[in-house]
Amino acid sequence: MSIYTRPVALVTGGSRGIGKEIAVHLAKEGYDIALNFARSREQAETTAEEIRTYGAEVLTIKANVAKKEKVVEMFQMIDEHFGRLDVLINNAASGVLKPAMELEESHWDWTMNVNSKAMLFCAQEAAKRMREVGKGSIVSLSSLGSIRYLDNYTTVGVSKAAVEALTRYLAVELAAENIRVNAVSGGAIDTDALKHFPNREELLQEAANKTPAGRMVEKEDLANAVSFLVSDQAKMICGQTIIVDGGISLLT
Repeated sequence: MSIYTRPVALVTGGSRGIGKEIAVHLAKEGYDIALNFARSREQAETTAEEIRTYGAEVLTIKANVAKKEKVVEMFQMIDEHFGRLDVLINNAASGVLKPAMELEESHWDWTMNVNSKAMLFCAQEAAKRMREVGKGSIVSLSSLGSIRYLDNYTTVGVSKAAVEALTRYLAVELAAENIRVNAVSGGAIDTDALKHFPNREELLQEAANKTPAGRMVEKEDLANAVSFLVSDQAKMICGQTIIVDGGISLLT
């Protein structure tokens, strides 16, 4: 087993969008990166090459984090390549966008497995490695749909509410081991994921017009919040969901 002295961060769903932005930020701050992806290896390797330009070692791992056995295999690969883990970023997400009364069992199971179950089992595996290091940080991505109604967002909103609740439970149970657990919740961001929303243009227009800060939230804003939460500057922030939305959630 190769033992690295540099800190290592795992970013799930890290090949594109917000996950990629977070991985790049952490690489700039001196982390080596385990980059999880679910579909396109070509896209993951392109992202990995970009991250390497910042001096980071990158391991790309194809794994469906909705399946526990694939999560276990992913962490075994991290053990073999890096021999340590310091940070876990639960970013991978999916969901079926339909009104509540049109949801089927498969829609519910898929969304909850990717967004919520994966977080639990990734956190369990990550905590085992962080104990060996003596400390660690887990940050999960949430969204405003966890606390407010958004059209067609039932499965995702409920799964993200579970992410925030699980953040609090894990934070209490792991705090004594010097492992901090928090979440970052963002407003509407124009990423590839938003293209699947039937009301995408309406969401973007509302965000652009109504955000008190005067502009939409960008991927970099969330990455900055994640970078802060995993840093020593945030060592007494525990079990919190930090909302990064330019103030739009404060409006009725």
